[in-house]
Amino acid sequence: MNKMIKAVYSFLLYFALLFIISEAESNRLRPLALHSFNLSLIQSVGSCSYQVIISTSCSSPKYNRDQISLAFGDGYGNQIYAPRLDDPSTNTFEQCSSDTFQITGPCAYQICYVYLYRTGVDGWKPETVKIYSYISYPVTFDYDIFIPGDIWYGFNLCHSASSAHDRRIQGWFVLIFISVVVVVVIL
Repeated sequence: MNKMIKAVYSFLLYFALLFIISEAESNRLRPLALHSFNLSLIQSVGSCSYQVIISTSCSSPKYNRDQISLAFGDGYGNQIYAPRLDDPSTNTFEQCSSDTFQITGPCAYQICYVYLYRTGVDGWKPETVKIYSYISYPVTFDYDIFIPGDIWYGFNLCHSASSAHDRRIQGWFVLIFISVVVVVVIL
């Protein structure tokens, strides 16, 4: 009987670990559409400089004539807006390339959200958006997805720690942990 309980324990532990690993891999943050983005939050308090490096995927169209805008900010309402980053005469946002922009705007603390806006017919697939500032840590947002047209699309990590998905994973982890403890006590 003891061997059978150990076998069941090993079986449960194996599948619990598989579940945790698969959830962790599928939990990669993905950009989302933001249907009501308020650009009126832009403040003119202070003046800070930001370096933004946008890498375009090799899966993106070879050339891009679309209009690309960017907005990013912190959790305190400080928002930076760059209305037109594209410039077809300088070949911005070409396939397999990185473009660097110097953007001046209100001073923000730790950058925790970024949104891109694309208008045009070419389509565009950014790989990453990296933002550097003198007053906050560098931050990288992984897109690796085609940006839909005529809608703000991106990430808001300002309050991600309280998301329902994170709590659901923690709940599963607790349930699995309790199950393992019960099996060990029975042994």
